[in-house]
Amino acid sequence: MVCRYFTRPALVDILLDCWRYQQANQGLCLYGYVVLENHLHFVAQAPGLGKCVSSFKSFTARRIIDHLQERGAERVLARLRFAKRAHKADRTYQIWQEGSHAELIYSPQVMREKLDYIHHNPLKRGYVDLAEHWRYSSARNYAGKTGSIEIDRWDA
Repeated sequence: MVCRYFTRPALVDILLDCWRYQQANQGLCLYGYVVLENHLHFVAQAPGLGKCVSSFKSFTARRIIDHLQERGAERVLARLRFAKRAHKADRTYQIWQEGSHAELIYSPQVMREKLDYIHHNPLKRGYVDLAEHWRYSSARNYAGKTGSIEIDRWDA
């Protein structure tokens, strides 16, 4: 069951605000990102990146759930209750998948491949004709346009 909660701009703003906070306060260098309707990808570096990702997931999950509850979005909340793992007794809802899929970027070529991969996600799905047309993507920043959030542009 797929929740398409990132079609709601207010929920995407929660993600962007969290990244802005982490950039300003936790040393997050955000090189690239894309937020689609039901998932996101990002390329980043930070001291203690694992802790940064964990706090991102925890903070955004709480804020997303609060937002949905305040608006009485019971159908979406029901899906998130269903998505919760049975062994998770510490929560009622499951927003993010368990773990993360971090990959070490060890060369400029791999960095370019990762950025191209995330930027082309909306193209592969047929949502846009050009990557920079996707509103919630750093492809806009790399195309010289204003993005939804400032990034640490990677040029090699």
